[in-house]
Amino acid sequence: MSAPEVVVEVRDVSIEFPGVKALQHVGLSLRSGEVHSLMGENGAGKSTLIKALTGVYPVDSGTIIAHGVERDFSGTADAQAAGISTVYQEVNLCTNLTVGENVMLGHEVRGFWGINWSATHDAASIHLARLNLDVDPRSPLSAHSLAVQQLIAISRAMVINSSVLILDEPTSSLDRSEVEKLFDVMRSLRSDGVAILFVSHFLDQVYEISDRLTVLRNGELVGEYLPSELDRVSLVSKMLGREFSELESLGERVAHTERPEGVDPVLNVSGLARKGSVEPADLDLYPGEVVGLAGLLGSGRTELARALYGADRADAGRSFVNGREVRLTNPRDSVDQRIAFSSEDRRAEGIVGDLTIRENIALGVQAKRGWARPMTRQSQDELAQKYIAALNIRPANPEALIRNLSGGNQQKVLLARWLATAPQVLILDEPTRGIDVGAKAEIQKLVTQLATDGMAVLFISSELDEVVRLSQRICVLRDHRIVAEIENKEGITVDDVVALIAQGGDE
Repeated sequence: MSAPEVVVEVRDVSIEFPGVKALQHVGLSLRSGEVHSLMGENGAGKSTLIKALTGVYPVDSGTIIAHGVERDFSGTADAQAAGISTVYQEVNLCTNLTVGENVMLGHEVRGFWGINWSATHDAASIHLARLNLDVDPRSPLSAHSLAVQQLIAISRAMVINSSVLILDEPTSSLDRSEVEKLFDVMRSLRSDGVAILFVSHFLDQVYEISDRLTVLRNGELVGEYLPSELDRVSLVSKMLGREFSELESLGERVAHTERPEGVDPVLNVSGLARKGSVEPADLDLYPGEVVGLAGLLGSGRTELARALYGADRADAGRSFVNGREVRLTNPRDSVDQRIAFSSEDRRAEGIVGDLTIRENIALGVQAKRGWARPMTRQSQDELAQKYIAALNIRPANPEALIRNLSGGNQQKVLLARWLATAPQVLILDEPTRGIDVGAKAEIQKLVTQLATDGMAVLFISSELDEVVRLSQRICVLRDHRIVAEIENKEGITVDDVVALIAQGGDE
C-alpha cells in the first residue's frame, strides 16, 4: 500500500523575532487523509509554525510547498487559496449573526440585487450536513454552546474545500462528550482525504486520534513519529529534552494535612449571590490551604470566583477578611485586602500584548501603589528579574513583548504579576488550561509551595484529577450553587467528585 500523498510540506523553515529564535530549520509533512499532531512545550514553536503555514508570519528562510508548488504566503488569503484553513482555540465567529451567516461569511450566494440570503442559508445547510451537524442555519450563533460553535467554525473553514485543516487546541474548553463529537467530524474529514494538523496538550486525545506525530522543542524539529513507535513517557521526554521526572510528580497527590485548631479563615463569605449566575454561597479560605472548585462547564465556578473577587458585583452576601467585615465590590477593594485573581481568559483579561514581560509583571504592584507613585525603572527591573528566575519564564529577556511568548509563559507572567503584590489570598481560574505538561507541572508545584508558605489558594480547573491532586478541600458546584464540600482525604477519587456532581450533592 502506497503512502498517502503529501499535500503540504515545510522545508528547513526559520523565523526569528527580536530576541527570540522562534523556529530554526523546521520541517513538517502533512499527508492526505491523515491526522497529524504537532507536539511540544509552550514556546516550542507550534504557534509560530501554524502562523507560517497560514500566512500570518513570513518565513525568514526555507520553503513551504503546497500541492507540489513552492508558495510564498503574504497573508491568510494566500494560504486559503492554497487550500489551508485554520480553526483557533478562541472561536473566531460573530455571535450577533446567524449560524448560516457565519458559515458562509465572505462566500455568500449573490444574485442580481446583492446577497441572496435564502440561498446563502441553504448553502450553509449543505456544508453543515457534510459534517453531520444538525443545526438550523437560521438560528443565532449565540444560542449554541461553545462546542457547537467550534464545529460551526470547522464547517466555515471547509467552505473553500480546504485540503488542509489546522485545529489549534480545539478541545481545551470541551467536555468528553463534546470531544467525541469533534473527533467524529475529524474522522469524517479524514475519510474525505483532508489532511488535519491537530494541536493539543491532552496526550490521551493525541493518541486516540493521531496517525502521525511531529515533536518540536525550543523552535527546533525533534522528529516525526508514528504513535505506535512512541509511548507517552517517551513523547514527553522528547518534548522536554530530558527524562521527565515531572511526569511522575503530576501523578502525585498532595498529602492531606489536618488544619491546626484555632486557625481562623483569612477570607470567608456568607450568602454570596449574584442573580442569574451565583446562588447563595458560603465559603471559607484558610491560610496554607488549597481549596478546589469542581464542577462541569457552566456549573458556576468562574462566576463564583468573580463575585468573590468583586470582578462581578454580588447582589447579596457578606465578606470577612481576617475576621473583619469588608466590602469587596470591585477588584480594587480586593487588591487593597491583598486578594489576587488570575482570570481564565488570559488573552482578554490578563496580558497586555503590546507591553514587555517587565511591564506586565510590574502592573500589579503599580496599580496597588497608584499611578501618582510610579515605580522606578530599577525597581521594575529587579522585580522582573526576580520572578523570571523564580518561575522559569522563557525567554528570560524582560524586554521581550509578552504577545510573542507561548501560552504557558504568558500564564507564568500573570502569576508573577499577582505574586509580586504579596497576596494573602490567590484565586486561580484555569491556570493550567492550554499549556504543556512541563509548564503545568511547574505551576502545580508553585501552587503547592504557595500553600506551604501560608497563602490561601482557591483553585479552579476543568480537569478534575488536577483538583483532586492539589486540593485540601473540594467544593462541588452544580447549577450555579455549591452542592457539597468534602475534605480531600486519602481515598477520595475523581469518581467520588463526579458522583457528587451527578447527584447534586449528598443525596
